Amino acid sequence: MTGGNMGLRGLAGAGFVVLVAGVTASIAAGGTAPPGAPADDGATVVGERRPRRRVLDLAVRSPVLDRVAHARLLLPPGWSREVSRTWPVLWLLHGAGAGRDGHTAWSDHSDIEELTEHADVIVVMPDGGPCGNYTDWWNRGDGGAPKWETFHLAELRQILERGYRAGPDRAVAGQAMGGLGALAYAARHRGLFRAAASFSGPVHTLHRDPAGLDVADLVELGVAIGAPSADWTDVWGDPDEQRVVWRQHNPYDLADRLAGVRVHVSAGDGTAGPFDPVPGADVLEALAHTVSREFAGKLQKLGIPVSTHFYRGTHTWPYWRRELRAALPALLAEIT
Repeated sequence: MTGGNMGLRGLAGAGFVVLVAGVTASIAAGGTAPPGAPADDGATVVGERRPRRRVLDLAVRSPVLDRVAHARLLLPPGWSREVSRTWPVLWLLHGAGAGRDGHTAWSDHSDIEELTEHADVIVVMPDGGPCGNYTDWWNRGDGGAPKWETFHLAELRQILERGYRAGPDRAVAGQAMGGLGALAYAARHRGLFRAAASFSGPVHTLHRDPAGLDVADLVELGVAIGAPSADWTDVWGDPDEQRVVWRQHNPYDLADRLAGVRVHVSAGDGTAGPFDPVPGADVLEALAHTVSREFAGKLQKLGIPVSTHFYRGTHTWPYWRRELRAALPALLAEIT
């Protein structure tokens, strides 16, 4: 990476440290494994917990990860394993820095439980790893763990469909790195999601700014903090030397594959907005704003409909709560 980015990396890294510092211990994989078919590769639920009436937390042992991973489900009215019907599924993805409690991030920081109290959908909030990259790591061309994309879209999807009455109609949304994941998943797996939304996502991973922060810096920072024993180029390689790999996971480069998907993109401009108590600049949100506009502009040039909301504000949960509330009706309308 260019030397001109180092100071801004430090500033952005401070934000990641704050996020990581707030992490609490993850749920234990306790209890008896429920009945239900495992995924094709043997991934299986090894524990369930029901902390609240609609909330079901799963612990999943996965061959493609290096640890047990978790997912939180919000169950719809009338849900039961024994009924013959299935329910549409809304996937909500978290950002980097959520640590091992990523599956609770949206429950902890938004009102998603109240918003979907009467919705006829299953909400799935999976662990996406401490770096939140939503990809099968390249690992210098050798592949191997962690394979988050495979865990989510093959293993966990199959588990939910075989044992938890999840149906074939799906939407996906996420904040920050989860927004990148939502649009990458929808583009890379055509037909899997009917709608996709990014809230402050770095949705053009090859955007370059030699004088400031770019998305490759975010990947480097996320790995340094979330997986310090790994090299950041293990994710997709070097953005110049392995440019093809980066392009294969870049929503901007995959924009044409989103034809037929209802797409929504939002981001703040990095300046203090209505939820910020003091004035200041937020370089993370300013970058998300820049690349989200670039991404939306490309969709428009391709003739692919996209709804957008660009606003004053920072890279913080109060804005993502607001954006989820605004986008949720359209997401659910596509699958219910």
